Amino acid sequence: MPQVSGLAALGGALARAAGRRGIASDRRWVAVSEALAGWSGTDVAGADLTDAALMIDDSLAALSSVFELDPATTDLFLVVCAADLDPNFAMAYGLLLGADAPRPASVAIAMELAGISLLSPVGRSALGPLGPLRRWGLIHAGDSEWALGRTLSADESVMDALVGGQADDPVAAAMARPGVELEDAQFVEGVTELCAALAAGHRTCWIENPPGGAGATIARTAFVQADINCVTIDFALRPAGVVPVDAARAVVRYAGLRRSGLLIESAEVLAKDEGGAAAIRVLAGAPIPVVMVGSCRWNASWHSTLPVTIRATPISSEQRLAVWRRHIDVAEVADAALMAYRLTPSQIHTVGRYVVDKAQISGRPIDSVLIAESVRLLGGSSGVHSGLGWAPTSFADLQLPRETRSELDRFASWMRLRDVVTSRGAVQGLGGKGTGIAALFTGSPGTGKTLAAHVIADTAGLDLMRVDLSGVVDKYIGETEKNLERIFAEAESLNVVLFFDEADSLFGKRSEVRDAHDRFANQEVSYLLQRMEQFDGITVLATNLKGNLDVAFSRRLHFIVHFPDPDEVTRAALWSQLLGQAAPLDADDPVDVSRLAEALELSGGDIRNIVLAAVYDGAASGSPVGMRHVKAAAVREYAKLGRRVPAGLAAKDVP
Repeated sequence: MPQVSGLAALGGALARAAGRRGIASDRRWVAVSEALAGWSGTDVAGADLTDAALMIDDSLAALSSVFELDPATTDLFLVVCAADLDPNFAMAYGLLLGADAPRPASVAIAMELAGISLLSPVGRSALGPLGPLRRWGLIHAGDSEWALGRTLSADESVMDALVGGQADDPVAAAMARPGVELEDAQFVEGVTELCAALAAGHRTCWIENPPGGAGATIARTAFVQADINCVTIDFALRPAGVVPVDAARAVVRYAGLRRSGLLIESAEVLAKDEGGAAAIRVLAGAPIPVVMVGSCRWNASWHSTLPVTIRATPISSEQRLAVWRRHIDVAEVADAALMAYRLTPSQIHTVGRYVVDKAQISGRPIDSVLIAESVRLLGGSSGVHSGLGWAPTSFADLQLPRETRSELDRFASWMRLRDVVTSRGAVQGLGGKGTGIAALFTGSPGTGKTLAAHVIADTAGLDLMRVDLSGVVDKYIGETEKNLERIFAEAESLNVVLFFDEADSLFGKRSEVRDAHDRFANQEVSYLLQRMEQFDGITVLATNLKGNLDVAFSRRLHFIVHFPDPDEVTRAALWSQLLGQAAPLDADDPVDVSRLAEALELSGGDIRNIVLAAVYDGAASGSPVGMRHVKAAAVREYAKLGRRVPAGLAAKDVP
């Protein structure tokens, strides 16, 4: 039968063990016993237990309740922890083991002091790798070929909790996030259902959270309404080198020692990571309430039981603006600029603090430019965005006809307002369709399609995920679909603009089936059509030949924007803009923009190449850029294109 039941009884158990070994009269044992008399409550003055002993007993009882330890396991737990509470306990263990120095408890000593027979499976199971003490990392076992001789030690965070400390853990602390609430969070759909589930004792809940969704806010609010403390952990912040299972055990212990529930953000990271499914099983089997928030659906293969599942909805633009205004209370930043970013409250909290700190350090004003730069840093760690490190772009960088610019403005406004539209009703999303926006950019090479895609992304504060089609299309059956699914899933989780350049090579017309190759090629196109409809993000396709696209794409595209070859007026604007960035210019050899725009029928990309080459030539000669440099660069560009040089730019006319 268990016989420790608190520090007051451990001294008696030690005395009985010493009597069995015949060392009770040993002077070393007598000295240790006298030192432990205050803990055991048997001092000569008959004093009661100290307040510290009572506090530790209360803490032990609370932790035993949280981690569901039975009386026998609780006694074993106390025996192990005692060595780190008072070195005299460790010295007593050493004497019982025949040593002359302090020792941690062994499996055999722990079972003996807890009154558990060495032949009983109870103690061995409780101290085994699947027992709650070792499963949640409350204690650690040393290496030994002899199971009963294996040493046992308590985790440092456990000892902090027992003595009333903060119970810090380096792994869990690295992933911990502060909680961010909305003032009207109680009106977020899903809170009532989740609160009822927590109050009913359901320990595992899954919130499917779309980009910009209120999943974490739903969870935190439900914890508050259920009167349960909550610790927030973001698995996207898992330290390098820490395997998912170990991280999962660490955060369960971290929350349990704080007697709190556990909110897991970025749970989709576990779904994709090797070993992530095992970590989810650990979280699903935790003795505390665990709510996981991920951008994907719950997979039935992760655990034998199904959790309470809730699908979150994006928070409204007004709610998002309210969170922004807690950090950015500056009149110069318009509400519309802040509402454009499809961020969660946690992300807004992170960006808001950064913006304020950055403004104070750099002396810059808090404006829409600084906010856009800060928002883009959220996706900067993934390394998959083609635009990282580039200077931000804006509509001022585009020189386009009025019709094309008007369509791009409409596209940008749709991106800003899509949360407002989806909050009004299920106009999008019916029949399994997503709430994303898809656009097709058509036009000849160099007309500004790629630059426009960057402008659209930068305007929305997002990064551009440019898809390398050579790494997508695979000759093996089924591999192309798998590659596409990975791309779409990654784009959804990172909340980026997905950009398919030269899309006609993949998004081509479905052909008549003449052989197996045609059938599988058509399957790839059909899968792509379905996946585009389910996508909740922004997709931009660029093609040089609109006629090559399957007509089935037309109804799945919200915008088809044509980028025509620039006319003379547009070419003049392009020359002026690019040369203005190439200053200083040679006043003695001025560049004739009107002449260049009239004579050179080139695309914007070709004009950019000419100006860039002229700048390099000027730098090489140590002189400002002049007409001579531009003419020489134009001749070389025409040679690259395999086109005849216009009159006035023949090689003999070039200095």
